[in-house]
Amino acid sequence: MKLYKTKFKNLVIVKSKLHFDKRGIFREVFKKKIINKKFIFSCVSVSKKNVIRGLHMQTKNAQGKFLTVIKGEIFDVALDLRKKSSTFGKYFCIRLSDQNGKSIFIPEGFAHGFVGLKKENIIHYFCTKYRSIKHEIGLMWNDKDLKIKWPTNNPIISIKDKKNLKFKDYLRKYF
Repeated sequence: MKLYKTKFKNLVIVKSKLHFDKRGIFREVFKKKIINKKFIFSCVSVSKKNVIRGLHMQTKNAQGKFLTVIKGEIFDVALDLRKKSSTFGKYFCIRLSDQNGKSIFIPEGFAHGFVGLKKENIIHYFCTKYRSIKHEIGLMWNDKDLKIKWPTNNPIISIKDKKNLKFKDYLRKYF
């Protein structure tokens, strides 16, 4: 496993070695000596092609997330919302798949979202804090101020995510 830093403080990519043989693939996903965080729960998301989830975050008890794709491929987006960060309001994007061996650690203070790129996409998350529904908010995936270039022309958006905040409204309400 190798750790790669990004221009976003504490947001890192972990590249695992894939071991192929006639039976399939073996991959180590997480090692504490690489990502020294205390994860307290994990969850799995299954999404179809063109499903966009996000951009989600917690307003209190922010979560750090370690994501890996078990099956399929996603275009993953992390938006920096840390007040004192030099990359505040900027986003990081990466393709994660079952074939490229990449995982991402997104530190506390980021909004997160992704779009499924294959027919079926299974994503596993480790989280540093529990989810709090009453502190959960979302930002509009297609907000023109964020300028995220999503690789889909036919997004499937949940009713809940269609009601997410615009970035300007988020700033007015939480800053």
